[in-house]
Amino acid sequence: MDREEARRLLDWYVGIGVDEATGAVAVDRFVVPPAAPPVRTAPARRPSPVPARPAAALEDARTLAAGASSLAELVGVINAFDGCPLKRTATTTCIADGNAEASIMIIGEAPGAEEDRQGKPFVGPAGKLLDRMLAAIGLDRTHVYITNTLYWRPPGNRTPTPEEIAVCLPFLERQVELLSPRLLVYAGGTAVRAMFDTAPGEGITRLRGRWLRLEREGREPVPAIAMFHPAYLLRQPLRKRESWRDLLAIRQRMEELGIAPGMPTV
Repeated sequence: MDREEARRLLDWYVGIGVDEATGAVAVDRFVVPPAAPPVRTAPARRPSPVPARPAAALEDARTLAAGASSLAELVGVINAFDGCPLKRTATTTCIADGNAEASIMIIGEAPGAEEDRQGKPFVGPAGKLLDRMLAAIGLDRTHVYITNTLYWRPPGNRTPTPEEIAVCLPFLERQVELLSPRLLVYAGGTAVRAMFDTAPGEGITRLRGRWLRLEREGREPVPAIAMFHPAYLLRQPLRKRESWRDLLAIRQRMEELGIAPGMPTV
């Protein structure tokens, strides 16, 4: 195989989502494996430390999140937290990007491959599309605060489990409390379902474009809207017309709330 053929093959792999190598040598699945050797009883060993059980990890997350008094302190708490199993397979902890004093908060689903490498949300192809979507209504990353429902990449970009979402949720809820946004945008079904009690099986196709209200004790409800995740739009470009309507709705709500680009939270 020459250099150009190898390059085209790698481009094809990336295009279908193969972005990690699992071994240095290809495996021939048609070869009959040799018989397994007899099982020998190994001497007893001291058990290795195991991660905290989900209930304990969730309680730790709630305690740590409640104790953070600023976004900077919360970032430090999340970086030090070891209760989510995804952290052991991720390259970096990917928490937030944008303006920590913005009035608009965008919440995505989970880091992808490029986000895992750079440690920032929405920096891959989907992030570039998000930047263009924001620019269409006069916004950029200096006008918004961007985070994800999960802070560590699920292996192979698989769907996060309910347990993984639950253990990260206290940190996300504390982010919202500390930022105190005036407008919330959820990119993707995972994000909106994590924070709202939606009907079982209700997908983003039905949730998108619907205005919701995030209720917080002692504070004014925050208007929130769900939209398609930019990664989904890259796979289904015909749905961009619906996302354009969502962007216009966001722009209209900004005008109703008196939010100008770059206006800080009050």
